Amino acid sequence: MAISVPILAIIFALHLIAFVFAVGAERRRSFVPTLTLTLTLTCETAEVVPDQYDERTYCLYSTDASTVYGLSAFGLLLLSQVVVNGVTRCLCFGKGLVSASSSTTCAIFFFVFSWLSFLGAEACLLAGSAKNAYHTKYRGIFGGEDISCATLRKGVFAAGAALTLLSLVGSVFYYWAHCRADTGGWQKHRNEGVGMTEQAPEFGK
Repeated sequence: MAISVPILAIIFALHLIAFVFAVGAERRRSFVPTLTLTLTLTCETAEVVPDQYDERTYCLYSTDASTVYGLSAFGLLLLSQVVVNGVTRCLCFGKGLVSASSSTTCAIFFFVFSWLSFLGAEACLLAGSAKNAYHTKYRGIFGGEDISCATLRKGVFAAGAALTLLSLVGSVFYYWAHCRADTGGWQKHRNEGVGMTEQAPEFGK
């Protein structure tokens, strides 16, 4: 199996778009504004407000854009992983992969590396999206204990973005090593077959 430029382009595009969404999710995550914090239009805000119907208070959030971005990055990264492992048949098949060559070793290494970085990125993106979407409405009562609006800890989506780039590196090198091992093995066996055919007449003499 030769290296396909369109497949590489798809892998690059899906990973890079997922990275952009992950960075956007980190920038748009919810936070609680304080007097010492400079507010910007690129972030979500959360504040404690009184309920108009009773004496309870609740956390009011601006938007859920961070959750949407995180889930979008999760889906794109998953799609890229499906493409890579679908083309390479998840390292289960291939003419050159049965031989103990350096390309085969690299393919196995980057196969494991791409899966570990992929699972780590997906875990960060999914956990961050779920946590950011968890908005508890009623957390306290007037005159009771102070409430604190639940917000996502800083760096969860950033970690997902970093692992997305590592997944890109692992996927590209895994696909390259797999194609090299597969094609190299096929050429080796083919050349051996041609040599045996050419020597057949001499053996008959």
